Amino acid sequence: MGFIDSLKHPLPHFMESRPPPFRNNGAGTTIPEYREKPYFIVASVEMGNTTTKCVLTGTNLETGATYIINKTVMFTRDARLPKEGEEVIATSLVGHPVSMEGVAEIARDVLKQCHEEAGLSIEHDLDFVVRSTGMAATWHSPQEVAGFIGAIATGCVQAGVHPRKMTPPMSREHLPKKLQPFSLMDKVTLRETVAGVIPPSDLAGEDRLVANEMEGVLAMAGIKDGALLSPIDFRNPCIAMDFGTTVDGCITGDVPHDHKTPFARTIGTILGLGGAVPDALARGTPDVDDDNGTALDLLGDEFVPTVLTLRERSVVKEYTDEVHDLLTIGVVPEGATHFGTVPVDPKGATEQGITLIGCDCGTNFSDAPRLKAIGADIYEKHGAKKMAEVIDRVCARMALRFIDVAVEERLLLPEKTAIGFSGRAATSGRKPEYIFMDIKDRSLYTTPYDHVIFVEDALARGASLMARCMCSLGRPQNPIGGCRGGPCILGLRKKAER
Repeated sequence: MGFIDSLKHPLPHFMESRPPPFRNNGAGTTIPEYREKPYFIVASVEMGNTTTKCVLTGTNLETGATYIINKTVMFTRDARLPKEGEEVIATSLVGHPVSMEGVAEIARDVLKQCHEEAGLSIEHDLDFVVRSTGMAATWHSPQEVAGFIGAIATGCVQAGVHPRKMTPPMSREHLPKKLQPFSLMDKVTLRETVAGVIPPSDLAGEDRLVANEMEGVLAMAGIKDGALLSPIDFRNPCIAMDFGTTVDGCITGDVPHDHKTPFARTIGTILGLGGAVPDALARGTPDVDDDNGTALDLLGDEFVPTVLTLRERSVVKEYTDEVHDLLTIGVVPEGATHFGTVPVDPKGATEQGITLIGCDCGTNFSDAPRLKAIGADIYEKHGAKKMAEVIDRVCARMALRFIDVAVEERLLLPEKTAIGFSGRAATSGRKPEYIFMDIKDRSLYTTPYDHVIFVEDALARGASLMARCMCSLGRPQNPIGGCRGGPCILGLRKKAER
């Protein structure tokens, strides 16, 4: 990439989370728009390997725009340890165990604190709660996610959430009166689809092909939602990757014009190690905890845009190569039960025509100590600044290796498939520009700027969108379902249901 070319769209579309607008209430006072306008307020309660969050989103039902009302983040390592007599139901990647009771308590606390900080009432202001987790490292099968999600639900109830705010309503009449005028429940049947996509598994049941596949579905939906505020048409076919401590994501197929339903199939699932790789490198430095430290502690999670993207320096490339020599990124083998610490069912995936693409380091992260040693060498010889650049390059190459496998498996359609990213290991530092530059170099698109997007808080946005799908709160004027360049699928849904 030449100097002049680097100045043309040097950065991809990056959709930052925005707070709701405020309205002038007279006498020099303002109030948030959600106090006057019809808003659908959703809490996304996410318990991951590194952080436990509650993100409150508000969607203006008149415009379809979604905003972040408040976000409360706690470290999962601060969740209390299991008491005597309590069963350990999960362990984080750094070995922090939690019980069902402990999960319920931290979910309760983060939900209550988030509402208190926002000045909102769980009983009167909250419309829906969506729960998710990526803490799958010690599970024996993908099905164990159901018990963990149930523990989060218990915590939500303890915080004051009515159970009906965690399940789809039976009819439009069961919705709060403020929502009923915006619901299409009397026009279409509720389907097991999210944002125009058929998920890999029944998300209401216990069967899973991948333990954290619900997070992948939410990330895909959240990137679609975030793209509404950009020039990108992020509809099917698309690839969504959420790089948290573990990576999750979906690949959706195209929908033929003569297909009997307008919904896209999930044709690929992305899984395995994500931010856990830079976390292991960071633990080689004296600046973070030797056992529980993360790259988040060392570098934060802010995007750092620059004017000019330069090529990879030789010493950085050498370290990046050394790290990637330890990483396996490819199609999950048929007989695997775990890949990158995530429980998987590759046989079931093959039967459904879904390709599992994963990332591992050794066998189920067995080579983490080798990553830590590389991190120590970088820090000792070159310092924190060089460490940051290596981490950004390592993560960018991980993202591109996933894309390369998708191309090899013919899951990505050049010039057609949109690509979206979320999560700290893809959106922080200079990772977005490095990823975008490498996508441009692969010549997958004539205009890559129109096909690639980065979205903050995609899981929370996806939770909001999933809740809106359950209540049929779509906006045909600004569709999320359907294919790139095509119309809203509402008419096709009605036709298919006749």
